[in-house]
Order: sequence, then C-alpha cells, then structure tokens
Amino acid sequence: MSHFSTLRTKISSAEILTNSLRDLGISVKTDADVRGYNGQRLRADIVAVLEGEYDLGWSRNADGSFDLIADLWGVAKKHNQTELINSINQKYAVNKTLGDVKQRGLQNANVKLVLK
Repeated sequence: MSHFSTLRTKISSAEILTNSLRDLGISVKTDADVRGYNGQRLRADIVAVLEGEYDLGWSRNADGSFDLIADLWGVAKKHNQTELINSINQKYAVNKTLGDVKQRGLQNANVKLVLK
C-alpha cells in the first residue's frame, strides 16, 4: 500500500520552482525518485531532497501544471509540512511575479509585493 499523496498545485514553471527551492536552501534533483515510507519510491520531474528519509516531488501534468507528490505523514515526522509547503509556494509566487515584471521590461520599476 502506497503512502504517497498527490496534490494539485498552481505551479507551472519548472525553472521557477527549482530556483525557489534553491533560494530556500533545499537541494533539488530532476527526474529522480521521491523517497517515502519503508523505502518506497516514486518518480517525479522535480524532487526537493529533505533532511531525513522523505522528500517532496512534483510531476508535470498534461496541462503544464505540476502535482505535488509526497508521503506527507513521513515528511511531517521531521518537518512542519504546512509551513514547508507554504514557504515553497510563497517563494514560487514571489519569484514568478518578479520574473513576470522583468519579462515586461520593467526592470527599473519599483515593485511592492504584499503577502497576506
């Protein structure tokens, strides 16, 4: 019986996700196995290698978005999974917004980002 859960996300850029994970000091692998309970492994496009025996992974869907794949019970043994996932999502949102601003030629603009 698999312990892995799959959650839909609004993440659509592998590059921004990878950079966001690295910004948070998380080691990243691509096209690698997500570690789960009792040595179970599941292949993912992007893997956040966490301290301990469990990882977070993201797999691309046909529509271009990514699903989060993880043994959430195992991740919660060593990490506050809600804070961890929220921090990844927040960093992704900031990096995506800054990338969109630069792409539109507003490099010299003042950007105020308010997180609620």
